Amino acid sequence: MSVKLNDREVLFASLLGSRIIKEIPRFAGLENTLNKHVLPVIPIFPIGIQPNNVSVVTAEELEEQIWSAAPKQDESEQYFPLKMSLDGSNWFLLPYEPMINVSGGNEVVKRNVAKWKKDISYKRGTIKERWSQKDYNINITGILMGNQLDGKFEDSFPIEDFQKLRVLLESASEIYVNCPLLEQLEIHKIVIEDFDFPFSKGENIQGYSIKAISDDAYNLLTD
Repeated sequence: MSVKLNDREVLFASLLGSRIIKEIPRFAGLENTLNKHVLPVIPIFPIGIQPNNVSVVTAEELEEQIWSAAPKQDESEQYFPLKMSLDGSNWFLLPYEPMINVSGGNEVVKRNVAKWKKDISYKRGTIKERWSQKDYNINITGILMGNQLDGKFEDSFPIEDFQKLRVLLESASEIYVNCPLLEQLEIHKIVIEDFDFPFSKGENIQGYSIKAISDDAYNLLTD
């Protein structure tokens, strides 16, 4: 790789030795990175071209950037966004993509063979009379985050999102859900069985875990 040097760089390399020439691109890249975050920047070595325009950040702006939490994720920024609703029209999008685990199975009625017979002695197991599909078990785990990493409770804790989620979890009716993964399993409504708000590290973070089952509508007079 060839490196083009100006007069200042040639002079500096001659004073420190030829090995410094190989380090010039790395020093320039480091200074360029520092220029984006620190003002003023003192050159590591007197080489390269210094930028003419350097942005100025006030102390208040810098403090706000340091203590601000990660912004909420829009639905388009999540791979499996999960929305929940009590009426199917007013939706609450979980602001940070949760982890969703789904398990299912079949309900099988089995009957043991009552008597041993010589002609069927080679057969093993039970007789399966009928079976139906079980409810899907759905486990949802995620976090809520406040806008500020540290500070007073009302400034840091995600109060608004926490209360929205609480209303859904404490509802005595089925919950409408909208999620690409659940749609593939034809799950449009769930019933909450258990939920938990565990201790979470960080003043602005509150974790949650939800245990739910799928809910399908039945017409008991015809189904």
